[in-house]
Amino acid sequence: MPESNDTGDAAARAPDTDVTVVGAGPVGLALALDLARRGVPVRVVERDERRFQGSRAKGIQPRTLEVLDDLGLADAARAAGGAYPPMGLHVGPFTKAWQMHATAPDSIGTPYPDVLLLPQYATTALLHDAVERLGVRVDFGARAVDITQDEERCTVRLEDGRVLASRYVVGADGGSSTVRKAAGIAFEGTTDETDRMILVDATVDGLSQDRWHVWPRLRGRGIAACPLPEGEGRFQIMIRIRPEDPVDLSGPALSALLRRRASVNLTLRAITWTSVFRPNIRLAERYRDGRLLLCGDAAHVHTPAGAQGLNTGVQDAHNLGWKLQQVLAGADDTLLDSYERERRPVAAQVLGRSTELYEGLRRTRPGGLTRRPDEHQLGISYFGGPLAPADAPRTASLRCGDRAPDAALATGSARRLFDLYRGPHFTALAFGSGAATALDRLPWPPGGAPLRRHTVLTHTTPKTPDEAALLGAYGITEDTIVLVRPDGHIGDIRLTAEEAGGDDAPDGHGPVGNGPVGNGPDGEGLLGMATPPVSPAIARLTPA
Repeated sequence: MPESNDTGDAAARAPDTDVTVVGAGPVGLALALDLARRGVPVRVVERDERRFQGSRAKGIQPRTLEVLDDLGLADAARAAGGAYPPMGLHVGPFTKAWQMHATAPDSIGTPYPDVLLLPQYATTALLHDAVERLGVRVDFGARAVDITQDEERCTVRLEDGRVLASRYVVGADGGSSTVRKAAGIAFEGTTDETDRMILVDATVDGLSQDRWHVWPRLRGRGIAACPLPEGEGRFQIMIRIRPEDPVDLSGPALSALLRRRASVNLTLRAITWTSVFRPNIRLAERYRDGRLLLCGDAAHVHTPAGAQGLNTGVQDAHNLGWKLQQVLAGADDTLLDSYERERRPVAAQVLGRSTELYEGLRRTRPGGLTRRPDEHQLGISYFGGPLAPADAPRTASLRCGDRAPDAALATGSARRLFDLYRGPHFTALAFGSGAATALDRLPWPPGGAPLRRHTVLTHTTPKTPDEAALLGAYGITEDTIVLVRPDGHIGDIRLTAEEAGGDDAPDGHGPVGNGPVGNGPDGEGLLGMATPPVSPAIARLTPA
């Protein structure tokens, strides 16, 4: 990307890229990948000299696997990862074993019902390699020291004197985010300095890899070792320490501590990463200040319990990427306000749940160490939000804003609905012959994310078990058009062909009818885009 070495006033410089992403962890890379595949010029700067090498966040939830599926990386992630091992609680000579993570029920409609064990370094590598394949190079060792903005651009000054200009800047730069500080956004919450944990990636000789080993100890000095999927005796080791305990991260000291705490003759070697963790629970007051936006840990930090933080951040990126594309293509800039309004409530809920799980982890009780399907994040819905009002049309089982479930297709070359959704586009599904006719007349703006149309079935009365399952997954009982957003959530539902109408309808509404966002003043959509000949639902999501 073009850049300047001018350390003077850069206010008059035209943006040399559309989006600068600050931070090259999984969240920043997921956003960069989504933007790059949309053809949006993007730059990534990372203060560290190389990509992250630790296992830290190692649980990939089913919903995040669906996001990786959309990005074309789910198969690679599953090949690099593995199944979560059962827990093994060691108490003296006895071991109590149980399965930590639940499997998602078939009714949820996902091809990824189980949590994937995938170390953070592997997730980062997958995303980084995918970003580079699209021609985006991460600028490592590039520390942002000052960020300013005006009505047209943002300016990022780097520690080495370079000045970068872009239309938007997204902070995916962690809990100490430079972008958040530049935006003056409060980061409310707490950090518990009295509760510490040493994290270590190492090889442990003499320890089986068939389970996640837990040795509870009195006075908050428990220890655990989770096998990593590459095998060969590799573990992520977690050692709880009290405030008065000394911290020595040298190999001999850690090896001695492991043997003493586990009361087992274990050998620790080949250490590749160490860290001292303190519980940090914080939520940004806002996710946006003008052209500056926050993603992932820059907006919310969690305890490690429940494998929620990285997952929530990657899903932030998936929500934000297509909205940036739409705005850059001409949609009203206030579409970006829906990012915070949809994602911040999710983070607040996740923070509460991960904190609750962490308390169970501290007490080392089996009940507190068991994870429910809620943690899969498959039930997240934006229903009732700015793009999916509560009075919008719905089917027997789906509302606007709900996650669009997967289902096997009865006809056509694609095997599953997710095969139709995969990619940076909107998807319109027609169920029934009347809906299929209306689908062909559906107008769509030429800019921004394209629309792909698919007639799923020309009838709404099932003739086979597969058709019954497909119609049941979407609650279809009559001719219906379902518009699926690029992030896999329902954007609009039209229940009958008669309601759908034609593109020459007298009120100017297109074939998806009077969409869920309603009309604003002077016949405009709520984002200020004229509705004719496009429905308010489409006008809400697309360029004029």
